[in-house]
Amino acid sequence: MKKYKLNQSRQEKNTQKKDEQFDEESKVTESSDVLCEIDANGIATLILNRVSKKNAFDDSMTESLIHYIDTLAAIPTIRCLLLRANGTHFSAGADLHWMQSMAVKSVKENHQDAQQLAHLMQTLDTFPHPTIAVVQGCAFGGALGLICCCDIVIAQSNTQFCLSEVKLGLIPATIGPYVCRAIGVRYARRYMLTAERIDANTAQHIGLIHLIVDTEAKANAKEYRLEQQITQLTQAILNNSPAALQQAKTLCHTCENQPIDKKLIKYTSHLIADIRVSEQGQEGLSAFFDKRQPSWCTNTKINTK
Repeated sequence: MKKYKLNQSRQEKNTQKKDEQFDEESKVTESSDVLCEIDANGIATLILNRVSKKNAFDDSMTESLIHYIDTLAAIPTIRCLLLRANGTHFSAGADLHWMQSMAVKSVKENHQDAQQLAHLMQTLDTFPHPTIAVVQGCAFGGALGLICCCDIVIAQSNTQFCLSEVKLGLIPATIGPYVCRAIGVRYARRYMLTAERIDANTAQHIGLIHLIVDTEAKANAKEYRLEQQITQLTQAILNNSPAALQQAKTLCHTCENQPIDKKLIKYTSHLIADIRVSEQGQEGLSAFFDKRQPSWCTNTKINTK
């Protein structure tokens, strides 16, 4: 696979135009902590790559993730975002050495640092295209925030999850809204207060993850099953209207935050009326009656690895 730089340096990334940083080929960053690839179908992959630290994130990694997510959101050809991790573990959460260093900082600096992490969660949660997290090993603390901000989560069967903050005298504050939304306040109260480890089956039961890939199989078979599951999901997404997918995500956020009242009813009525006469709405209906694929469908072989 031919690879290209996503950006040259941290200084340059704020000055280059976003639409000049990409072309239609697959691309990869040279950042050590976060890698970013985009394939020819518009499937972007962000890879946590701080393997020596079990992908624990510090302020630099948080900043990089925010930058890449914001940049990808502005590219019109992006269709889907995969969030993955190199190494044995998805992420140990926040880097404890970084957390310890913040203890000697001022209250203002701590507030700014916490706001950056909260901004990362919001940025991922509001990413306009479908997001899929692929989780293995351990996912602790803040890593659960990343998971809960993704639309779909696949986990290997031996994955362990934990809201471990209270063991350290801390609380899962910035990730709390997303965790409570994903698993409900009742389960959140249990697992935030006990810091119990959550196995994959339990995580699926409480709504933390959607799909489990068996890890009991041989290594090659396990890897094949995982990639097959990812391919099935990404292909399903590529078969759907990009504009409709964005509107569907917006609809979910709107319905979550508003009561079912006249205002919401009016909003949803206008939404369906507008999308019926939109370019992709017309194309989708025409393709159905013409018994053909709509223009956004792709038959290109997907490589998610």
